[in-house]
Amino acid sequence: MSTVKTSKNAAYTGLFAAVAASSCCIPPVIALIAGVGGGASALSWVEPFRPYLISIAVIALGYAWYDYLKPKNAEDCCEVDAKPKWFQTKGFLISITLFAAISISFPYYSHIFYPNNKKEVVIVNQSNIHTVNFDVKGMTCASCEEHVNHEVNKLDGIVTSKVSYENGNAIIEFDQTKTNETEIEKAINSTGYKVTNKKEN
Repeated sequence: MSTVKTSKNAAYTGLFAAVAASSCCIPPVIALIAGVGGGASALSWVEPFRPYLISIAVIALGYAWYDYLKPKNAEDCCEVDAKPKWFQTKGFLISITLFAAISISFPYYSHIFYPNNKKEVVIVNQSNIHTVNFDVKGMTCASCEEHVNHEVNKLDGIVTSKVSYENGNAIIEFDQTKTNETEIEKAINSTGYKVTNKKEN
């Protein structure tokens, strides 16, 4: 296999690994844009492999850059002299590297795709305010948190919504005269993540 083909394959491998590393976080945003929620957690099983996929992406792209920048042998002169194809150019490598970096960092900026739908809640009677801790299964990143927050805040009467993928829970404060635990649980389950337990705080 020629060094050109090896470099090209390494670049594509790095790109694929980078996209795969964030594939667990992309479906929630796609589900929001498409207006469907059930498939949001479809690729959550990928999350444990994220560090390995990122490592593969970095190594593969590092090799592609090394192969591009290393001094060429005399036998490669004909490849150098000929007009390079797009995948043999620095522009190709820069494009692939930038796209890979954007893909890997997706979980950290995915919140910008979620519109702010929090409403101002007027509390008439403090005794009507309840706080319930929902254990939620399937969340793997900040994108999952944003998706659950977004769906819960569509309901009337939500005072605060604090969702944590690290703790696997959603702590919801709400006015029970305007909504209830069942409606909140339905909203969470509609995202594709599942409420496994709930208890009042």
